[in-house]
Amino acid sequence: MKKEDKHTEQAEENQVDEVIDTTSQKPKLRIKVRAFDHKIIDRAVKQIVETAERSGARVVGPIPLPTEIKKVTVNRSTFKSNRAKDQFEIRTHKRLIDIIEPSENTIGNLTNMDLPAGVGIEIKM
Repeated sequence: MKKEDKHTEQAEENQVDEVIDTTSQKPKLRIKVRAFDHKIIDRAVKQIVETAERSGARVVGPIPLPTEIKKVTVNRSTFKSNRAKDQFEIRTHKRLIDIIEPSENTIGNLTNMDLPAGVGIEIKM
């Protein structure tokens, strides 16, 4: 056998091992964070990631998700011109964090964490 053949066989075995690792079910937490202010959400996400990494869990993210924009159009005056309108919008910023192989310590630290006001969190196992 040539040297190159050995290297390609080892590379193929490593790829197969990686595929097996990704298909195996590892416990993971998926955290969705929502807020109207992007500065607050970035601060909250940074705090969540630091807490998870301190407890020894592997963190993937934060992944920014598309900003949801809700627009509302309102007449300026009720009986005057129909062309005079104001438009308002609400922007909801979202981030996604995956915590792979969380320990009991990680979950405990995340539940006891104080986050800034105006931040919504959704946690799924």
